[in-house]
Amino acid sequence: MAAKLALTAKFLVRAIPAGTLVSIGIQQDDQRVNHKRDLVIAADFGTSGVKAGVLDKDFRLIASANCSYPLNLPARGYAEQDPQDWWAGLKDAIACMDKQTGGLRERAAGMVFCGQMCGVVCTGEDGEPVRPCLIWLDKRSADLTRSLAGGLPSIRGYGVFKLLKWLYLANGAPSLTGMDPPGKMCWIRQHEPENWQRTHKVLDAKDWLVHRATGEFVTTADCANLTWMMDTRPGRHQWSERLISTFGLERSKLPDIADGTATAGGLTAEAADELGLPSGLPVLAGCGDVCATAIGSGAIADGQLHIYMGTSSWIGGFFPDRRISVMESYATISSAVDKRPLLIASQETAGECFNWVARVAGQDTLDEIMEQAAAADTKQPALFLPWLAGERVPADDSDLRGAFLGLSLRDDSLSVVRAVLEGVALNTRWAFQSVARQRGVDMSGALMLTGGAAMNRGVCQVLSDCLQHPLCVHSDPQWAGVKGAAAIAFAGLGWDSTAWQAASRLGSSGLKVFQPDTERATYYSGRYDAFVDAYKRTAPWFRHVAKTSRDAASNEDGS
Repeated sequence: MAAKLALTAKFLVRAIPAGTLVSIGIQQDDQRVNHKRDLVIAADFGTSGVKAGVLDKDFRLIASANCSYPLNLPARGYAEQDPQDWWAGLKDAIACMDKQTGGLRERAAGMVFCGQMCGVVCTGEDGEPVRPCLIWLDKRSADLTRSLAGGLPSIRGYGVFKLLKWLYLANGAPSLTGMDPPGKMCWIRQHEPENWQRTHKVLDAKDWLVHRATGEFVTTADCANLTWMMDTRPGRHQWSERLISTFGLERSKLPDIADGTATAGGLTAEAADELGLPSGLPVLAGCGDVCATAIGSGAIADGQLHIYMGTSSWIGGFFPDRRISVMESYATISSAVDKRPLLIASQETAGECFNWVARVAGQDTLDEIMEQAAAADTKQPALFLPWLAGERVPADDSDLRGAFLGLSLRDDSLSVVRAVLEGVALNTRWAFQSVARQRGVDMSGALMLTGGAAMNRGVCQVLSDCLQHPLCVHSDPQWAGVKGAAAIAFAGLGWDSTAWQAASRLGSSGLKVFQPDTERATYYSGRYDAFVDAYKRTAPWFRHVAKTSRDAASNEDGS
């Protein structure tokens, strides 16, 4: 017993199983006396900012804050953020929520993060970033990724033998767009060798925040899976030396994998002082935003689907086993909780298309005009192709770009906004029709719709009409990620037996159902056929233009 008591705090943190309330630096006697440790802090780090919430044991959001941070686009295809900006956003959010609650230091029981995925943060041994993060939107490594993934014989740009290895071990392969982490890591190694030499660990965005809070280097299965260097076969779920060697990378630079409900560590004294929280506050390993949103949507039964529509969008759902559609570029990944397979069919831009047209129109928001556009009796508005940043599902192609087809002198701002609304909805239908064919999909009920764009009634109705399927929207759909992360924390703190049991308590209060207008079915079928035909006709042109641009840039570099 004496030997066990002498174990280091670091070992204890890693050894404690999920479901155990940990208090490192918060005296247990104090917890028995103080019955106010009844709140969880959950923060969802997106591309444009952090949404943070304080929730009680009944999932009531008793305090919230939104804090933005910059996105740097230094060159075509480049997208970076300074991790310190994420931390600054968290500090501001917690300070704001502290005022709303009358004191988080006395009431916080734990903290959990979820966030954008497929980022690459290179850190030194002290955890400090050696360069800005290459976030999910960064495509600079597309050519390098194609080279790494290619080979003869070839299929769809992949070397057949490499592809078979990835499919067998990881249930997928890195996107040829260069947006997945391994290509970004290899780009830094090739183009910034001094930074790669200084790199001790490579972390995703959420994992860096966990380290900043606790000093521990740890990731979760969902983030590890999307590096395509993890063996996701049942019973494995660990880093694969075979896959790591495909990229010539080192296992030593990758963090250990933990369940999302496990306590990664206690809040360090330095972090506690900066955040105004108690030292030793348990920080859960958490999850990526995809997993958090899936849990927070409440659609957690096998085969149930949800749609997320924020900056990007996806269709997702949990399944009892691994699934994959090679030709349409989606698959299940291992989720952060129990390694449960989570199908994700991701598309690059959704809400960002709405933001784009608002910026072009010189507006801060299009909320009002989008509802007007959705209700307008427009006759065949221009066809909008929403691929402003390329696409993933069902066509994995970084060369695709946005376009309006069929603009005329009759079009005004209302019809242009309507075209953008329909374009996003048609693109979603393009992915949805594929996912809906998966074995075991439950289409008997309404689809849960989450994300910031779901707050607009016009978006919801056009999407329901286009899919010809009812949609359910909670009163606060933009907080699904925060609530899903909180469910993970509830399980980790022992408030619920599992994250699934916690999510089942989210309930249906404030639920609004959007029924499709069946009289619009024929109209949207015709629009959908035109949309798919537009892809077939324009994709070769986009690829030709992109190749010409790359060749010109290469010639300039050579000269």
